[in-house]
Amino acid sequence: MRNLKEGGPVPLKVFCVAVIAVSLLLLLPLSSRAGGTDKGEPVLEGLVNEAIANNPDLRALKDREEAFSERPSQAESLDNPKVGFSLLAVPTNSFSFNQEPMTQKQFSVSQKIPFPGKLPLKGDIARKETEIAAEDYVEKRNDLTRRVEEAFRNLLLINKTIDVTKENRDLLREFVKTTETKYAVGAGIQQDVLKAQVELSKMADALITLGQKKESMIAHLNTLLYRPVDTPFREADGIVIDGVTHPKFSFGADELQKIAEANRPILIAAKRRIERSRLALRLAEKNYYPDFDVGVSYGQRQERPDFVSGFVMVTVPLWHKTKEDKKVAEEKWNIRRATQQYNTTRSEMFFRIKDSLARINKYRKQIDLFQTGLLPQSRTALESAISGYQVNKVDFITLVNNEVTLYNYEIQYYRAVTDYENTISEIEATVGKRLY
Repeated sequence: MRNLKEGGPVPLKVFCVAVIAVSLLLLLPLSSRAGGTDKGEPVLEGLVNEAIANNPDLRALKDREEAFSERPSQAESLDNPKVGFSLLAVPTNSFSFNQEPMTQKQFSVSQKIPFPGKLPLKGDIARKETEIAAEDYVEKRNDLTRRVEEAFRNLLLINKTIDVTKENRDLLREFVKTTETKYAVGAGIQQDVLKAQVELSKMADALITLGQKKESMIAHLNTLLYRPVDTPFREADGIVIDGVTHPKFSFGADELQKIAEANRPILIAAKRRIERSRLALRLAEKNYYPDFDVGVSYGQRQERPDFVSGFVMVTVPLWHKTKEDKKVAEEKWNIRRATQQYNTTRSEMFFRIKDSLARINKYRKQIDLFQTGLLPQSRTALESAISGYQVNKVDFITLVNNEVTLYNYEIQYYRAVTDYENTISEIEATVGKRLY
């Protein structure tokens, strides 16, 4: 902005024109959606994909899922058979294999066979554990997506706040020059100069704080992306918040609850834990039935007929009161515990949906109020103050107060837009599904 020269009405007119131009520029980005946001969405999508690909916690959960997927076939397989070799009835006086008729070399093979139904149950339990691990991965991925989106939008908000603050700082500098000029020629008062300088100092302090917040947010984003924390972050350069990305949020609580019950990974995992516990109870009840050990042996004798033998052994649940009964009781308690965890998770999820809906409705109303009321009214008030100040009908403090009010409303507007978008991301994470 050009500097104002000392003098009469011509510099004052230039000052007023400059003030009006800046105020109009500050109020331009009020459309429901503009080009800057369109640019931001592909960038944000790329950052989310980068975080999913590089985040070590997420990769560890994926590796855990892959490891669990190797369990079902192990659980459904029989134990390895046992092969044995033994010498029977060898006389110690000669160690001869043809002295005694019972002396023989014996080869044996045995196999443990669980009671029918046990192995399929073990495989089903392993598959449920794999499904739980898969849902844990998806839950972590959705949460990471939400965190990256919120951090990126918060960085855009900080950038926008810095831009608006700088624009208002420049405007206040023109105020200071004008008041100093009027005071120098005896047309103003020192209080106006001091007021303008104080407001200018506040802007400078705000920029310092915003700079620190920007560095912290960049470090936070780099951490989510698994980059070195001091990596310069250029992805957000040139992207501005022009308005809300999503249309008016039209989902109701009942609809969101149904979507969440069908899609939220942590709730699906809770269901799978109940199913797993029920399968474990069925397996515990089958432990009352015996397992089998079957085998065959071949005895080879010197100069005599060989022997063939076979055997079957069964387990007897003799200590069922302290073992099998207790295992059944344990799994029943596990079912109750898993059911209570499911109910708790479901209730907390429904609460979060209700709370998020209340907040998103608040932000939407605030955005509408800023767009249709507060910002246009503040602009009109500032323009009126400028006109009144030009003809000495409005004092300088009123002019500055109107400018500061417009500035504060602008920042609050962009914060409401950011909170609105972030709350949609929060709802999507809560229900476990993209809604837009």
